Amino acid sequence: MSLKVAVQMDPIEGIGIEGDTTFLMMETAQARGHALFVYTTATLAMEDGRVFARGRDVTVQRVKGDHAALGPWRRAELTEFDVILLRQDPPFDMHYIDTTFFLEVVHPKTLVVNDPVEVRNAPEKLFVTKFPGLQPPTLITWEKAAILDFRARHGDIVMKPLNGRGGSGVTRHLADDPNLDTLLELHAELGREPVIVQKFLPSVVKGDKRILLIDGDPVGAINRVPAKGQIRSNLAVGGEAQPVELSARDREICAAIGPELKARGLIFVGIDVIGDYLTEINVTSPTGAVALKRFTGIDATDVMWQRIEALRAQP
Repeated sequence: MSLKVAVQMDPIEGIGIEGDTTFLMMETAQARGHALFVYTTATLAMEDGRVFARGRDVTVQRVKGDHAALGPWRRAELTEFDVILLRQDPPFDMHYIDTTFFLEVVHPKTLVVNDPVEVRNAPEKLFVTKFPGLQPPTLITWEKAAILDFRARHGDIVMKPLNGRGGSGVTRHLADDPNLDTLLELHAELGREPVIVQKFLPSVVKGDKRILLIDGDPVGAINRVPAKGQIRSNLAVGGEAQPVELSARDREICAAIGPELKARGLIFVGIDVIGDYLTEINVTSPTGAVALKRFTGIDATDVMWQRIEALRAQP
C-alpha cells in the first residue's frame, strides 16, 4: 500500500537529522513506499470549509547537510493526503491549538496522527492526572500560597511551567530554598500559565525513562540519565541516553493508560517514568525513536507505519 503523507512540521531544512524522530518517521515512510509532502503551520489556510497548505513534495536521505530534496512550492488541499503527521514542536500555545482546529476539519477522512481533537484535549502535564495512583504528589496552580504549603508538606520539590517542553524552566527547590518566592514572581511576570509542582523523586539520578507506545501498546524504552549535578534528563539539555528494559511497574503503567490512548486516537505517544511514577504523557510531538532504534534495534516508527497502513486499509 502506497500512501500520500503530509508532514506538518518545523522547517525541514533546519532539523538535526541525527536525533530527530520526525525525520526517522519520514525516512521509514519513504522506505515503505509512501510519498512525502512537508509544510509549516504558517501556510495553513481555511477557505469555505476546506483546508489548504503551501508546501513541497520531498524525498529524504540520511546525509547531513543534504537530507531533503524539495520540489517546487504548491498549494495542496489537505484532503488529497491519506495521512497527516502533526509534528511541529511545542510550545503548546494558542497557535498550536489553532492548528488542531484546522486539522480537525479533515480528520478522519485524512488520518491525522495524532488525532488533533485529542491532542488539544490532552495537555501533556494535565492529561496524566486522569490516572490516579500513577503520579508522584502533584500540584497545579497559579497560587503562591498553595505552592508554599505544598513545599511545607513535601519538602524537596520540582517546579516547571505547565506547557514547557524539553526540560525548559524545570527547577528544584529544597525545603529552605530562599529563591522560590523570586522565581514565582518572575514566572508570573513572564506568562499567565500555572505551574506544576511535584515532590522531588531522588530516583531521577538513575534516569528518566522515555517509553514509546504505538496505539496504546509499549514498543520499547530508553533511559535518559541527567548529567552530574543536574536534575533534568532530557536529551535536549544534556541527558545521556542508555538502553533499558521495561520493568513490571512500567508495564503496569502502560496497561493502565494504553486503552485510553487507543480510544482517543493517540497513535504515537511517549511517556516519562521516574522510578515507579508516571510524570508526563507526551502526545504533541514525542521524541526518542532515534535513540531507541540506536540502542535496542527497535524501530518504533516502523511499528507506527504498520499500524497506520492497517487503519488506512480498513473500509
